[in-house]
Formats: sequence, C-alpha cells, structure tokens
Amino acid sequence: MTRIISKYKSACLALALGCSLALTTSCTDYLDKSPESDVSPEDAFKNFKNFQGFTEELYLCIPDFSKSYWTTCWNWGEDDIQAVGFDYLMGYKVDQGDFWGWQKEFDGWGACFLDQADTFNPNDRFSRGLWKAAWYGIRKANLGLENMDLMTAATQEEKNTIKGQLLFFRGWLHFQLMQYFGGLPYIDHTIAADQPMTLPRETCQACAEKAAKDFREAAELLPIDWDKSSVGRNTLGKNGFRINKITALAYEGKSLLWAASPLVKNCDDKMNVNGNASTYDYDTNYAQQAAEALGELLTLVETGQTQYKLVDFADYSDLFYTWNKNMLPPGSTENILRDIPTDAWQNSHFGVFTEFGGQILTGGQAASQPTANYVNYYGMANGLPLDDPDSGFDPTHPWKNRDPRFYHDIVYDGVKVVEGDIKPDANRYANLYTGGTYRDDINESRTGYLLYKFIPMIANNYDMGETYNKLYIDVPYLRLADCYLMYAEALIQTNTSGDFSDAIHWIDEVRARVGLKGLVECNPDKDLKHNKENLMRELLRERACELGFENARYMDMIRYKLKDDFEKPLHGLRMYRMVKNPTTGKFERCEFPWFSAGKGQTFACSDGTKVKISIKDGVQQPTVFDFERFELTRSARVWSKTKDGHFDPKWYLSSFKTTEINKGYGLIQNPGW
Repeated sequence: MTRIISKYKSACLALALGCSLALTTSCTDYLDKSPESDVSPEDAFKNFKNFQGFTEELYLCIPDFSKSYWTTCWNWGEDDIQAVGFDYLMGYKVDQGDFWGWQKEFDGWGACFLDQADTFNPNDRFSRGLWKAAWYGIRKANLGLENMDLMTAATQEEKNTIKGQLLFFRGWLHFQLMQYFGGLPYIDHTIAADQPMTLPRETCQACAEKAAKDFREAAELLPIDWDKSSVGRNTLGKNGFRINKITALAYEGKSLLWAASPLVKNCDDKMNVNGNASTYDYDTNYAQQAAEALGELLTLVETGQTQYKLVDFADYSDLFYTWNKNMLPPGSTENILRDIPTDAWQNSHFGVFTEFGGQILTGGQAASQPTANYVNYYGMANGLPLDDPDSGFDPTHPWKNRDPRFYHDIVYDGVKVVEGDIKPDANRYANLYTGGTYRDDINESRTGYLLYKFIPMIANNYDMGETYNKLYIDVPYLRLADCYLMYAEALIQTNTSGDFSDAIHWIDEVRARVGLKGLVECNPDKDLKHNKENLMRELLRERACELGFENARYMDMIRYKLKDDFEKPLHGLRMYRMVKNPTTGKFERCEFPWFSAGKGQTFACSDGTKVKISIKDGVQQPTVFDFERFELTRSARVWSKTKDGHFDPKWYLSSFKTTEINKGYGLIQNPGW
C-alpha cells in the first residue's frame, strides 16, 4: 500500500496539498509565494488520479497503535499489566486513574498512540497520534468534499469512489475520538482561519448518528473489492488496505452499537454517566439500526460476494504477523481495517518483537504481560468455561485441554520457546515458575505468562537472529470475526421473541473455527436460548477470547460499564516447585529461586531433612508444582477493592486537553476532570 500511495502522491499529492494551502492561507502568505509554486484547484481536483493523490494521505491518519513508539501499550482493561518501571505507558496510567496521561504535555515520552509529537507527520510513526491526526484528517476530508464539483474529468464511478473514501474517513476519525471522549463537535465543513470558532459539543448519540450517516453514504458509493472495479485496475492486486463497502458497513454497525450501549444511553448532554444504570440497559432503536448494517455486511460475506471470510485456525497467525513471506502484510481474508505502517519490518522488531519476549529471548523487557484474570477467560477445549463444574478443569494441571486460542496466544511455564543453541540449555523452555529464569518483575514476566499472540515462537535472538527484517507485525483495527460477534450482540439487544437462537448462531460460527462446540450444547444449564443476561456474559467472554489483546476488551468494559471488572484486583499465578521430603514422602513447597541461589543448593524440609535440589548449570527441572493466584500489588489499580477504592463514572471517558478547552469555542471538559 505504501508503494501505491507513492504512485499517486508522486504525481499529484503535491498539487492537491498546494491547492489546500492556496485555499487556506492569508494574502500575505500568497504574495510571498513564487509564481511557479501556485496550483489551481481545478488542476488539483480535476481527475481521479489527482484527487486520489489528495485522498491517499488520509490513510496515514490511521495511527499505527501497536508500533507507535519503541515500546507502547494499547490494552487498558484487565487483559495485561506492565512490568515494574514502565510507568510511562498508558496501561499503567489507566490503572492509576491518570486519564491525563494520554496527553503529550503530561508525558514527555509521547508513548501513547492518542497523542505523540507536537505536529502531525504522516510519514513518522512517532508523529501519527490520534488527536492531531484526527483533526488534520477531518479538515482534509471536508476540504475534499467541498471540492467534489471540480472533479470534472472523471467517470461517475471515480467520483463515487473519491467521495466514499472522504466520507468514511470523516466518520471514522470522529468515531475514534468519540470512543475515548464521548460527544464532540462533529465538524462537517472547513473552517477558515479568520472564522469564529463556535463548535459546542454534541451528545454522544448525535455524534454517532452523524458518523453512521457518513458511513452509510460511503457504503453506497464504494466498491466491495477495488480489484474488481475500474478504479482499482491500475493498482490491481495491491488494494488490500483500501477502504471499501464492507469497511464502511462494519463501522456503520460499530458506531450504532456504541450509540446503543449502556454507556451512551446513560450519558447526558454534559457527559455525566449514570453509574447506577444497568449493565444491560440498551437502546434498542440504535441496536436495530446496527443489526441492519451488520446483517447487510454478513449477507454479502456469506453469499460469497466479497473477498472476506474467516481464516482457518491453522492460518490464524496470518491475521497478526507474517515472517519470511516477502513482507506480505498480515490480515489474510479477515482483516477489514488496518493501518499503514512506516518501515514495517524495522518497527515490528524494534517494538512489538521485543515488547513481549523478555530479556533472555530478545534483549528487551517484557513490558506487557497477560494477567491471570484474563487468561482464565480462555475456557476448555470442550467449550465450557473454567468455572463450570463439568468443564474438567484441573487446577493442579491448569494448562491441560484448554481452548485452542489459549495455546496460540499465551506462553506458560514449560513451553519450548527456543529451537536453536542457547546457554544454559534450560532456557530453551519458558521457566515461568517461581524462581525460574523467565520470572522477574522488571525484565521477564511478573504474572507467570507471556503474550505471543502477535509474535511467532521463533521471535528470539537465537532462532530468528538477523532475519528479523523478514517479520511484519500488525494488530488489526477491525476484522471479520468482530463483525460476527457485533451482529450477535445487536440481535440479542433487539430480540423481542425471547428466543436467541439467531444470535447464538453467529457466536457459534466464530467458536467453530477453533473447534469448539456450540454455546447451547456446552452450557445446558444456562438456558442461553432464553436467558439474555447469561447469553450476554458468554458473548462478552467469547469476545475476550477471540479479540484478546486487540484493543477490544477495554472498549467492551467501557461500553457495558463493567464497573465490577474494573474494580477486581489484577492477579498473577505463582507456580511453586515442590520438593519431596525423603523422610515423610510428602511434597513441600520450595519458595526460593531455583537458579539465582547458586549451584548445589540445599533445601531444608519442615522436619529438618536436607535435600539437594539443583545440579550443575541448573539443568535439573522441577516436575511437581503447587499453584497459587496472587494479587499484583506493585502498581496495583487505584480502584481495586482491596485498596478501598471504587471506580468513579468519570473514568468511563477521558479528559480533554486543557489547552483545547481554553480555546473557548464551546468544548466543555468531561465531568470530574
């Protein structure tokens, strides 16, 4: 896609940007320009090639949230926690209730993808923060829409495609901001520099309606598949990143589902959120509209009219990374929206690669690690949740017979993580037990788990080595599985018959991909066909498993006002080596480190019996363990119940920049900030 953008930009983006400047600069600026630098609007917007060159830059207004900094963080729910010392990452700040922390003026690092450099630069991942990119892109989209009448040397299909992209980006950039801040001024026209700023906030639902309207119109104008349209002929086979009808329908449904959510329904025009309103208090009117958009999308998919389908689970990793595939972008047939990275291979390595592997494997630090809370959302291979008495879950063998997605996403104690030469050889396996080499609050894992959803097992200095430049990692914004689950959610919230079989069908489609049985078959005692609250709990758990660590869980917790889940303390899992007392024949818990205490360590049993528990180079491994969940008290959540805190409704929405409020154009700060 970057090459495609260059193709258009080299020919005409300079013309289009010149037109943009000509339309917005002052007379003095105009007189300062040389005659040859001036470009007429007629030239800049006259045909598809020129206008598409202008439009292409909007794709670079999509922040690369997973690679926006050397080390970044985009999961702010209970899914992961940061290593000790990573107090500049937004995940840590959210846990501390610091919702000012996204702003660059309160974070000199610029590590949060919401706000990075002082100015927006589409060609620099450190300068593509959402706040500046959104307002830049919204103005650019409006400028293009206001000049559509100058596109005279073009077919109707070409005009439709340009207008559809502009409408999509105007809606999408507003919607991204809404999810974090609530209602905004919805800007649908350009504002001249000398024009008074009178842009009061609109309600959440009014904003969502306007975004949905833009998405709907875009869907009517855009092709399903650029490769099968005349406008995509010049870039045939390289149109995978482009906005299309399916992208627009997906976000129409997503924005309306957000408008229907308990959060938005119970948020007044001043953005006060009613914290006492029910988690299941949904707006059925907006949910119905969401169902119609998502139903239209899935009808097109299921009838084979699109290029999209759920990938086979054997190819699941292709959604998130590719390696040694000539830098083929991840996503396969399922990703509906993804960002365009700058220097994909370099930023995949100096970022996501080192962020999750830890010091032994990558030389970096495991900055973010899965919590035991989240790992327990992954149920059993038989489709049952862990807490079901018939699930077969064995707490003494907690990783046995789990949901296949668990094994794809999570590295736990004993997993082989290195194939090549490594010293000591014991480090070939993830020694995540208490005292193991992969267990450390700062450099390795403090929770007992490592996250490998987005990196291959060979992503280490021993196996991949210098071939890391063949690795391409990209965490999607939206993929087809999410559309299945969103459609199920909309159907649940609009159902009046009392039979939820239609919604269950779409959830089961996602589960079947990984070999899980249907929800009803797996949960016969929950009456899921008729019990709405039980079904919603299972849907949210399914979303946690399928969309885990993809910046989805935090948004679900916000949309559904899951106050209790925010207040739960975050936990890790301790795995104690058990040493057999040769005198009593009983196993006793050994709590001191296995490797760091030195060679030839001796363990004193409770009756005084001494047992030698390590040999040369520490290659002897423990075989019997005792497991214990423990609270992660270092940098614990400020609203954790054990800290006598509570989750204030103000935390459902982030704070605006004070500098923005002080401009006086009508924007008011969110309550509590």
